[in-house]
Amino acid sequence: MESDATRLVRPPAPIDLRLTLGPLRRGAHDPTIRFARDGTVWRATRTPQGPGTERLVPDGDGIRVDAWGPGAGWLIEHAPELVGATDDPSGFAPAHPLLRALWARMAGVRIPRSRAVLEALVPAICEQKVTGDEARLAIAGLVGRYGEPAPGPWTGGSRAPLRLPPSATTLAGLPSYALHPLGLERRRAEAIRRLAGRADRLEALVELPPGEAQARLRALPGVGPWTAAEVAVRAFGDNDAVSLGDFHLPSTVAWALAREPRADDARMLELLEPYRGHRARVIRLIEAAGIKAPRFGPRMAPRGIAGK
Repeated sequence: MESDATRLVRPPAPIDLRLTLGPLRRGAHDPTIRFARDGTVWRATRTPQGPGTERLVPDGDGIRVDAWGPGAGWLIEHAPELVGATDDPSGFAPAHPLLRALWARMAGVRIPRSRAVLEALVPAICEQKVTGDEARLAIAGLVGRYGEPAPGPWTGGSRAPLRLPPSATTLAGLPSYALHPLGLERRRAEAIRRLAGRADRLEALVELPPGEAQARLRALPGVGPWTAAEVAVRAFGDNDAVSLGDFHLPSTVAWALAREPRADDARMLELLEPYRGHRARVIRLIEAAGIKAPRFGPRMAPRGIAGK
């Protein structure tokens, strides 16, 4: 099926598409994005011009982008930001031996800028204060139940069809109890509904400097520092965003950079300070390498939401 729009993005340096776009996928069964074995990435999204599907294919020293649907032109226009071609790592010169080795091995990692604020915000709310498995189930259930089939020729064989995230109108119109079967208690359900009702103002934040955009996000009910940073690193392309309040991240960073198995936010920020301006890049390299702090004691247990 011929695409509605196409272009070849030629970044200034080679980009690892899978590692760069990996943070946009919320779990292996996220219905909105697919990573093929040949390096191709399929993504369904909603744009200011309407829904669209894009296929991103490594092509020599570039990335070929094909798009379908009413949002195809918008996706083609903003493809360089999405794949990290506008992310500038030139000032990043880590002295730490581990970071230096990771950067040499994964120099193609970039910070993507999806410009899709609500699509980054809703999963982040689903992930608040729950286990990863609980969050992934809620996100997949939300898209499966309230999303729509994506435009274009997705051919995933036996895999589930590519789907668009739920629209802002759909989310804002849902009663909070409709999200309860997905594992979302009233607090998170109400936050999703309320923020979906402000979607136009949320999407406009991409035009602001990332720091100011984060501050405006944090001023909204249901959006704390952790949630705002999770949105910033995906939707705003903020290569300095740090997710404060994360259950695992401080210890992960401390283990990678100082061989300390446990740490709090203050210690994490201390260790990241030499890399200010590129702190999200440091975190992404550590996560992409699969580094994790040793575990002591029980893991975070799933919560029941009955009566909440």
